[in-house]
Amino acid sequence: MALSPRLRYKFDRIREQLGGIFGGPREAPRPKLCPSCGTLVGASATKCHQCGASMNFGMAAASRSLSRLLPTTSPATYGILSLSCLLYGASLLATVRTSGFQAPGGGFFGIFNFGAINGVVLQKLGASLPWQIDVQQPWRFVMASFLHGSLMHIGFNMWVLMDIGPQIEELYGSARFFFIYVVTGIGGYVLSALVGHFSVGGSASLLGLIGLLLAVTTKRSGASMQMLRSQLIKWLIYIAIMGIVMSGIDNFAHLGGLISGFLIGKVMADHPPMSQEERTRADLLGWTTAIIVIASIGVVAYGLFQAS
Repeated sequence: MALSPRLRYKFDRIREQLGGIFGGPREAPRPKLCPSCGTLVGASATKCHQCGASMNFGMAAASRSLSRLLPTTSPATYGILSLSCLLYGASLLATVRTSGFQAPGGGFFGIFNFGAINGVVLQKLGASLPWQIDVQQPWRFVMASFLHGSLMHIGFNMWVLMDIGPQIEELYGSARFFFIYVVTGIGGYVLSALVGHFSVGGSASLLGLIGLLLAVTTKRSGASMQMLRSQLIKWLIYIAIMGIVMSGIDNFAHLGGLISGFLIGKVMADHPPMSQEERTRADLLGWTTAIIVIASIGVVAYGLFQAS
């Protein structure tokens, strides 16, 4: 009885794997793609003949290896989402241990305190504080964008992130997008710290993304850009009204993020890296930002370990 093509393929794969385990003949090495420019190079090549990039080491090779561990679409957006949720989960567990779970209070606005995080916990995890403290502990400018004060707080911010993040990441590339998110958050919390606020939340970075898109609409013409600009302005009006009506919203962090995003949008090319030089610069921005974020988390973790 003849085997179907699907079954034959499966059996061939099993035979190849078993042959590799027990020392049987292996498949000949195949040509590889350069992790930087995508050129096809020989199986034994250590450098790309087109752009000169290393096939095994360097930022491009590291980025390619990391991409295998992340979602194929919008990896930076999902990475930010995951880190924010993990930090919220850790802060919630710490809050429950110290003061119990915060249930909704009376009235409509009481629901915003559901799953509220203890202020002391947020401070230990890297909340942004007044300028005099943040200058001495600069990791707070970074960590504040990934911390949130309640379940509604993180829920709303992550909903907005997943709504606009993938489109902006596709426009700028993952490395640049991650850089923009972190840097605009830093810009927001610098302004917040200058006026002496205790603050956390991804909204400073989200306003940075809105400012970035607003800058893009001023560089491009057309009806679609005008419609997008009108929609963004409406969003900003709604956010400003919410900041006036509702207490606990850090309008200065929002303003700092918005200005930072707008300035970046004016100077950064609004397309994915295309040339080898642009890809190298984008990888440098992305990896430098990742190292800063990891170092900030490491400093916080070390502080918690020392205090325990």
